[in-house]
Amino acid sequence: MEYRQLGRSGLRISVLTMGTMTFGGRGGFRAVGATDLDGARRQVDMCLDAGVNLIDTADVYSDGLSEEITGEVIKGRRDELLLSTKVRMPMGKGPNDAGLSRHHIISGCEASLRRLGTDHIDVYHVHEWDGQTPLEETLSALDALVAAGKVRYLAASNYTGWQLMKALSVADIHGYQRFVSQQIYYSLEARDAEYELIPLSVDQGLGVLVWSPLAGGLLTGKYRRGAGAPEGSRLLSGDWNEPPVRDEDRLYDTVDVLTDVAGAHDVSPAQVALAWLLGRPAVTSLVIGARTEEQLAGNLAAANLSLTAGERTALDVVSELPLIYPHWHQLNTAADRLGRADLALLGEYLARRA
Repeated sequence: MEYRQLGRSGLRISVLTMGTMTFGGRGGFRAVGATDLDGARRQVDMCLDAGVNLIDTADVYSDGLSEEITGEVIKGRRDELLLSTKVRMPMGKGPNDAGLSRHHIISGCEASLRRLGTDHIDVYHVHEWDGQTPLEETLSALDALVAAGKVRYLAASNYTGWQLMKALSVADIHGYQRFVSQQIYYSLEARDAEYELIPLSVDQGLGVLVWSPLAGGLLTGKYRRGAGAPEGSRLLSGDWNEPPVRDEDRLYDTVDVLTDVAGAHDVSPAQVALAWLLGRPAVTSLVIGARTEEQLAGNLAAANLSLTAGERTALDVVSELPLIYPHWHQLNTAADRLGRADLALLGEYLARRA
């Protein structure tokens, strides 16, 4: 297992992170998975044996049950691993039971610590943007949690580029602890993060954790052109739209190339999709979860897969998104003075022009 520095922090995390959204199966999360305590223990054992050192959860997953199961499973071995959890989503029906106010952040952190059975959270994510709470309030509350020793590192999730850059600027102005990383959706099926979030991470020295790196299962090879959605599938069935699929033809073209590359290595398309992401700029770790131990074992094997330059180029070309403004204009008129962050998006376009 490879370990990478989380942004500019001194923390080293495994290139694969264990995701626990499938733990519990309470409420709407049953559609994602319903791993019980015994199953969760076996999956955590598999991940730790493979060298994974970070477990990622959230207070909202199964209304806290995922954190409770995670806390039970790691009893007696807390010092062997790192824990990440999140705050922001509704945890009740009260007017202060959601958001990134000082009240909700501090009460949410205390509740997560109780459910996890620990005295500190290693990486604490704000799970989503809150446009109604001043960033100064949010960041000062997070800074206080770090000062109190209840949180060690801060991270954002699902922010736009301007929102994240504003948060970093506010932290710098006031001397608050900065976000060291962001957790984002990024996959061969949807490379939107390359427009702003990946270049921002390169420029600001942020780590990147990727959620749903297999696009909710779309890149596993089970979805093929003309075959329809697999039995029991949540995606492309009309009743689940996360992540959304905006171009089915491009999806199926991408899966075709994934399948060809996988055949050359005698591995699964899912392993190829994960290996491709691990070679992208700024990416630190992929959050992998699975309904079954067989799926988890396959995903863990991706850490040891190396793709050739030709294979990477084939996947780049088939999955690339059109350049939106001002990126296409900068490609045409500013190519003589592009920096490292700019090249995180435009570098492959320039290479193909050469």
